[in-house]
Amino acid sequence: MMGNITNQTKSSFVEIFYEKLPHKPYCSDDLGNGVIIRPKKTAIQKPYIQYNPPCLISSLVFDIDRSDAYFAWSDANLPTPTWIAQNPKNCHAHIGYMLATPVCTTHRARQNVIEYLAKIEQAYSLALGADRGYSGLITKNPCHQTWENHIFDVQPYELGYLADFVELTELKTDLKEVSGLGRNCMMFDTVRFWAYEAIRAYRGSNFDVWLGKVLEQCQNANSAFIEPLPYSEVKATAKSIARYCWKKDGYHYQEFIDRQSRKGSLGGKARSEQFENRRKEAKVLRKNGLSIREIAKKMK
Repeated sequence: MMGNITNQTKSSFVEIFYEKLPHKPYCSDDLGNGVIIRPKKTAIQKPYIQYNPPCLISSLVFDIDRSDAYFAWSDANLPTPTWIAQNPKNCHAHIGYMLATPVCTTHRARQNVIEYLAKIEQAYSLALGADRGYSGLITKNPCHQTWENHIFDVQPYELGYLADFVELTELKTDLKEVSGLGRNCMMFDTVRFWAYEAIRAYRGSNFDVWLGKVLEQCQNANSAFIEPLPYSEVKATAKSIARYCWKKDGYHYQEFIDRQSRKGSLGGKARSEQFENRRKEAKVLRKNGLSIREIAKKMK
């Protein structure tokens, strides 16, 4: 196992952990009494704290509810965690891996990166035997004296490095099994396939009406999870889907209108040219002495 950690390492970790916290995290003295929102200078003094900002994954945390939780990562041949916050009474623990580059989960994010991270999270959760029902919002604060905290002298991890230690598989689709970032991916896929067709019914409407409908669908999908996602993430997913479909459908619909207009324009031009040629022919025949009736009969 790891040797003693220097005070410098611990101090550096506390600094980085604090920096990556939301500006106003959820926190609690006792989860049985619920959570409250406080500025992070106050929240950092609580034993339970929200560690990832809304719509941003800066750390992966796993909840291990068994007495040998501390050894779970080494037993599974996984890389050394950034921290372990352990309950001294029952030895259950939260194991945290800090990411070198936080992953955004808003409409600005690339969905393939979110899915990649979700597969890593799923694989680590299975390897560690972690609680699949853990919501991933609140963690045992590794900077609080309530817990037996173990800080390791490791650099934040790149996704590719974490992925090298596990076999990535397709995300779970059973509502009883899906958890963590898998919920984001499942909600995104469920609603986007609906939206690709549904957008047609909202042509001529405005974006806010469309967004409201997509948000409603996302909330319905989210309510099916055993541990629903926070509203901020549901709203971010809804915006991502709504904006993509609105932009794509608007582009293709306008392209169709322009194409029809071009066809009409070309057809009108062709008919106009054909009529002009017949007029010229009629003028020549008239000059040659033919009557109007004779010209009409000849050009029929």
